Amino acid sequence: MKNKWRILKILVTVILFGFLLSFSLKRFNNAKMENVSINMNQSKTPVYFIDEKDIKDLVKQYNPTRKIGDVKIPELEKKINEIPFVDSANVYMNLNGNLNVDIKQRVPVFRLSKNGKDFYVDEKGVEFPISRNFSYPCMLVMGDVDASEYQKLGKLIEKIDKDDFSKKYFIGIKKEKDNYNLLTSDGNYKVEIGDLENIDFKVKGFKTFVEKYLVYQNPEKYKKISVKYNNQIVTTLNPYFKENDSILRNAPKIELKLEDGSQKTEVIKAETKKPEPKPEPKKSEVKKESSKPKKVEKKSEPKKTSEKKKETSTKSSSDKKKKAKVVVE
Repeated sequence: MKNKWRILKILVTVILFGFLLSFSLKRFNNAKMENVSINMNQSKTPVYFIDEKDIKDLVKQYNPTRKIGDVKIPELEKKINEIPFVDSANVYMNLNGNLNVDIKQRVPVFRLSKNGKDFYVDEKGVEFPISRNFSYPCMLVMGDVDASEYQKLGKLIEKIDKDDFSKKYFIGIKKEKDNYNLLTSDGNYKVEIGDLENIDFKVKGFKTFVEKYLVYQNPEKYKKISVKYNNQIVTTLNPYFKENDSILRNAPKIELKLEDGSQKTEVIKAETKKPEPKPEPKKSEVKKESSKPKKVEKKSEPKKTSEKKKETSTKSSSDKKKKAKVVVE
């Protein structure tokens, strides 16, 4: 008898508990949703691509009656995650009837201009459009960059942002065919790095060139500085730079020591064009000169030849300026 009474008490308790639970759930579902809390999880650098008002308007679409039981949480969460500016979203309801929406926005690593279109790329290599409401300051990349190179390019930009020297010089990246070029803020030259391998060594080589050599020169005299080759730096002079660069052509070999102890020797090379042939004098001019007395001929002839030599020497020196190259081996 005692066991039967115990079983009966347990059954009655379970039935009462279930009735109260269903009654409370029904009452809870019919209650109005008190508040919608939008939590934007910001990173070190805050972004504002999404407005809280837009999320609240989206919540109203999925809960027109404003009742707790009518909120379609899974569908709402899926819809928020489909927004291109959202990295992840979590939607849940508290016992007090408040709806919470936790959103993590995408943070651009660089802005890519490709095939006439501009868009952002985050650290995961995901593309997302530019917002009309907010513009994020980041590195500008131009050219036909393949999606498989997004993460390597992001690591390069991250290293540039963390290094004070690189951050001072490099303001953009441009891909031309298979070569990447770093655009600089100092002068009109660009730094050619080739592919995205051995970035630390290439940046270190450019830093050494700047500290040991470029600081003593006018940066506008260079068109390109290439560090893509192993153990050498090749520079291309700007043909439109007017100042005399004879110091470059006649400079001796210079040893550059890197931080790791290795040495690089700078070799100055110059290519020149052959001087243009002298115009032959006309027959009429020769006859006139022969008619003059001998004393006048002896004085006038060396002067003319010396002037012609000077003209040819200046022409050859100007040609040397345009095709001078600096190679660091």
